Amino acid sequence: MESNYLLICNSTNQMLQANKLINQRNISTDLIPVPAEYGNICNTGIRFSSEKLYLVKELLNEQEMLVHGIFPLKPRRYEGIIQALRDNAENKFSKIINKIHIGEVPTLSELVYMLDTEQVEERLFSLANKLREEIIGEEVEIRGAIEFSNICKKNCNYCGLRRSNNKLLRYRMSVEEILIAAQELSEMGIKTVILQSGEDSWYDTSTIVEIITKIRQQTGLKITLSLGERTKEEYEIFREAGASNYLLKIETSDEEIFAQAHPDDDFNTRVKHLKWLKELGYLVGSGNIIGLPGQTSETIAKDLIFFRNMGIHMIGIGPLIPTANTPYSELPQGDINLSLRTIALTRLFLRNVFIPATTALATLHPAAQEWGLEVGANKLMIIATPAKYRAAYCIYDDKRFVDLDNALTAIRNTKRKIPQTITDQMLYHKHG
Repeated sequence: MESNYLLICNSTNQMLQANKLINQRNISTDLIPVPAEYGNICNTGIRFSSEKLYLVKELLNEQEMLVHGIFPLKPRRYEGIIQALRDNAENKFSKIINKIHIGEVPTLSELVYMLDTEQVEERLFSLANKLREEIIGEEVEIRGAIEFSNICKKNCNYCGLRRSNNKLLRYRMSVEEILIAAQELSEMGIKTVILQSGEDSWYDTSTIVEIITKIRQQTGLKITLSLGERTKEEYEIFREAGASNYLLKIETSDEEIFAQAHPDDDFNTRVKHLKWLKELGYLVGSGNIIGLPGQTSETIAKDLIFFRNMGIHMIGIGPLIPTANTPYSELPQGDINLSLRTIALTRLFLRNVFIPATTALATLHPAAQEWGLEVGANKLMIIATPAKYRAAYCIYDDKRFVDLDNALTAIRNTKRKIPQTITDQMLYHKHG
């Protein structure tokens, strides 16, 4: 197994500066999510080969750069996993889990075995939940999404917002409407807003900067952008304006399936954009759809390896929902259990990543979001789009509306913890 070190800085800006200096000395690095055991100093660390340890230390000393630390990159052993493996250490399932647990990369066939073998599903779910509990704890993060435009220049075959869907009533929210919705989220105790839209160039660089700046000034909310592909310069400007996260889903790492699903997109361009976002210091979200035509368990397993190699921070996994007025309208819906096995395996394989229990799960079954929370997910997204626009943001049919009450019910039903900020706000509005 290759020996690596992890450089953890005191801030995102310092991490970017250090990574640039190291790369200038022709030292290869990878930006990866910081393992939970190192704390929350900076959410992205710099991975480099142990052979370059002396050179990296020398460079940091030359620049008089005081960092949080440099650590051997050895995966932490978790007691819940160790206990669960003791009784069945010799069977195939346990051997694969142990391999993952000690930091080795499983083979493709081993990942496929985990995704395909329903007989191990209960153990897979249980171990993923134990690992989530040990790494992240019981609190479920709740984020709020404002879907501010359903106009899109792209023609993705699975999405109801595709430009060729002339049955959809289109809308754009004004800056003021977006600010009002963001303020409502802040008053609930939500700490992160997701600004989501189709690929709509009407919202130019200056308009997006205005929205980011005003939300930050008026509410202090952290901002996740989900705007599709923009230029590297725009990503940099948005980052400087105050956006900290960017969600750009790839849906599949298989180039042929990607080309079928995204007829006017390019796979390598999408990968390049994900790399740009990481280089600029964003916490990067991506994810896949379970049930795309041509997809197999092997291609899903390759997705997980892709997310690992890319150092993705947040991974959204949801089933395909066939949608009217799209080329995929007659396809079967994605398999919920396979989606849940993928969530569980993602938690075990990638450990310290954000995994939402998606709205797509909730759309296919009323309890499926709760099932997601029980197999490794740690995040929920509520919809903060004004009621008059909500139904028109039809990325798929019969999309379930998830509000704060729904999210809190799911958290309570799974015996997880509600964020303290939301509890405090609820108490304030009740008694204040």
